[in-house]
Amino acid sequence: MKLKEQFTTKNLAILGMLTAMAYIVTIFVRIPIMPAAPFLNYDIKDVIIAIGGFLFGPLSAVILSVTVSLIEFISVSDTGIIGLMMNILSTLSFVLPAAIMYSIRRKKSFAVTGLIIGVVVMTIMMLLWNYFITPNYMKLSREVVAAMLPTVFLPFNLIKGTLNAIFTIIIYKPLVKAFRAIKM
Repeated sequence: MKLKEQFTTKNLAILGMLTAMAYIVTIFVRIPIMPAAPFLNYDIKDVIIAIGGFLFGPLSAVILSVTVSLIEFISVSDTGIIGLMMNILSTLSFVLPAAIMYSIRRKKSFAVTGLIIGVVVMTIMMLLWNYFITPNYMKLSREVVAAMLPTVFLPFNLIKGTLNAIFTIIIYKPLVKAFRAIKM
């Protein structure tokens, strides 16, 4: 999709709706999935952002990622600027590969491949960032954080990414059909 086509009034309205949806699910759907790390919560906002990337391309995925993270940071987050950065990095590393792959060829196989790549990239990125950032952020030794990488951060990011990929695949087509039904 060309840049001019991407940012029509109609598409900007849809991006605004997706931003609102992603923010709302961030507030209401926070599920702790790692008992050893109650500060790690699963939320479904990356699904909505990935769908925005499928609909309007990688640039829109970046805009959605940053916008939703900033709104979350300003209103409900208690993780500070570091949490904001980690949030943006996590979301972008998941949604960008998917949006890029799908923009190359708008086929389900490309979407699935992009989502799988996104899970892998996000997991690797978050392992690296947690190794370097978490010791300072949580006032833990690097050794303690290193021990948490395979037991806490790796499984959390694999579970989070896999759930996001599955939900994106399940929700994408019905959401697009709903938008078309109301002529959006």
